[in-house]
Amino acid sequence: MVQYNFKKITVVPSGKDFIDIILSRTQRQTPTVVHKGYAISRLRKFYMRKVKFTQQNFHEKLTAIIDEFPRLDDIHPFYGDLLHVLYNKDHYKLALGQINTARNIIGKIAKDYVKLLKYGDSLYRCKCLKVAALGRMCTVIKRIGPSLAYLEQIRQHMARLPSIDPNTRTILICGYPNVGKSSFINKITRADVDVQPYAFTTKSLFVGHTDYKYLRYQVIDTPGILDRPFEDRNIIEMCSITALAHLRAAVLFFLDISGSCGYSIAQQAALFHSIKSLFMNKPLLIVCNKIDLQPLEGLSEDDMKLVMEMKAEAIKTVIAQGGEPNDEGALLPMSALTDDGVIAVKNAACERLLNQRVEMKMKSKKINDCLNRFHVAVPKPRDTKERPPCIPQAVLEARAKASAEKEKRKLEKDLENENGGAGVYSANLRKRYILANDEWKKDIMPEILDGHNVYDFVDPDILQRLEELEREEGLRLVAEAEEEDFEMDGKELTPEEQEALAEIRKKKSLLIQEHRMKKSTAESRPIVPRKFDKDRKFTSARMGRQLSSLGLDPTAAIDRARSRSVSRRGRKRERSLAREDGDAMDIDDEQSSKKLRTRSRSRSRSKSRPPGEVTPGEGFKDSAQKLTALKIAKKSVKDRNKAARRGEADRVIPNLKPKHLFSGKRSIGKTSRR
Repeated sequence: MVQYNFKKITVVPSGKDFIDIILSRTQRQTPTVVHKGYAISRLRKFYMRKVKFTQQNFHEKLTAIIDEFPRLDDIHPFYGDLLHVLYNKDHYKLALGQINTARNIIGKIAKDYVKLLKYGDSLYRCKCLKVAALGRMCTVIKRIGPSLAYLEQIRQHMARLPSIDPNTRTILICGYPNVGKSSFINKITRADVDVQPYAFTTKSLFVGHTDYKYLRYQVIDTPGILDRPFEDRNIIEMCSITALAHLRAAVLFFLDISGSCGYSIAQQAALFHSIKSLFMNKPLLIVCNKIDLQPLEGLSEDDMKLVMEMKAEAIKTVIAQGGEPNDEGALLPMSALTDDGVIAVKNAACERLLNQRVEMKMKSKKINDCLNRFHVAVPKPRDTKERPPCIPQAVLEARAKASAEKEKRKLEKDLENENGGAGVYSANLRKRYILANDEWKKDIMPEILDGHNVYDFVDPDILQRLEELEREEGLRLVAEAEEEDFEMDGKELTPEEQEALAEIRKKKSLLIQEHRMKKSTAESRPIVPRKFDKDRKFTSARMGRQLSSLGLDPTAAIDRARSRSVSRRGRKRERSLAREDGDAMDIDDEQSSKKLRTRSRSRSRSKSRPPGEVTPGEGFKDSAQKLTALKIAKKSVKDRNKAARRGEADRVIPNLKPKHLFSGKRSIGKTSRR
């Protein structure tokens, strides 16, 4: 399990962004409205709260940065040295130290200004102290701006580092540049390391994972190392040296025996002897790569001697671990291009590493606590008689028959090799068809017929199904013929049945006629809109004539229709009808004039009650008491309504302040007055 995950470190903001984040949070999460009429104790608390809140936010943010970055003394030595190689641990510690110092200074500033605010004697004095405190805190943050930018660059680079677990089973690949290390890791893992025909293509550590005996192994590809003094090595080479020094892993030292990498075997042997101190207490294998260009047996005597010296060093590591000297496991030939020996190298490295880890666990003190819990039971033989396993004869015969058939049967691959190889031999896909006649296998069957796929319609029982369908259709035709023969013929019926049939048919025709009449009446006819009645067929005069012909008085119906209709100019008021005719004023009709007066009065008067009018059941003595209660209720919700109108930033400005200073948008740069 990976213990260090540098991808989760929070982003470090720049100095300006840091200040904006903290001050905007202070503006949003603390009260913003204060009046000079407040008591001095309330003013002091208001500004003390702002100073304390700002200091607390600075403290939390800076503490998160310090805690999330790894401490080089507390993490694994591999990661400690790797960070030192990449970033220079002195600069790293100095940057974190400046962050810690800034945190302490901001705490001290807040403490001092809170003491001064306790003795502020006016709104102006308290406000000046608050501005000074926040300004000094922001100045401290501005001074550590370069350290914040440096830590952000380190965080971005650390997030791109591979996730290496220093304590798990690891295979480490090292050697000169361009000897085939990246090609090997691409072959045995799913890593995708860039491979190019020039040196130092791999500039950092790459990690892949492979399986052996149901266990997961991490394979690390290191950048190439050159044979030169330790002080002259660059950062890329130092990454490899760091991994070799601190990781408990099986080391694969790659040799390019063909010399195509640009370095001779003598130079590679010199590099091996210069870094062999890093291979102590680690399983070591010498891998001779590119044997497709230069076989191992074709080397010169001097080169072979150098290779054998390296092999002897690898055998010493086996003896140092308590193993038996084995010439085969220390030197392994391989070709990454043709995959020759790639799996053998992987298996040998995994096996050596697994044996070493088991031996180390057996030598540890923990094994003594476990051994007393184990008991291996070995049964004692009761006599010297041999008892071989009993296999039935039928099973033996079946096995022999199956093996004989397996030997006799020729595969398609064998037939292909016999008949000219790939591209010449064409396999017969029909020879395994199960048909009634073997000659049918050679028949040419069309694939497409009339735009349809023939194979979709092939059915072995097609004739039988056709007979069933024909039989079913014949039965259906007979049934239809019988139904057609049965008609209601008057000749076959008795006189009584014929009379009944005539009555039924007469009744049926009457019902049909009645239904048609109902459909044609005006009652069931839909109402025709006026815009479609251009010929003026559906008029009230016509309706009157129809009603008169029926013997009914059409006056009430015509009046109702006219009162419902609305002309284009709008309906006239009823009172205006009395003014049209001057003679109508002389009629002394008290009832009609009283109705008109009442109607006009009711229209002019509003239907809603005045707010002070008391209705039964409200519980008020008189209207004065009700008005007083309404006034108190309105006053009680005034503060709540004012608070409810406040926006997200609490920028409500009561009428106590001059409006011209706070209306409109703020221009650029006005925020600095905080």
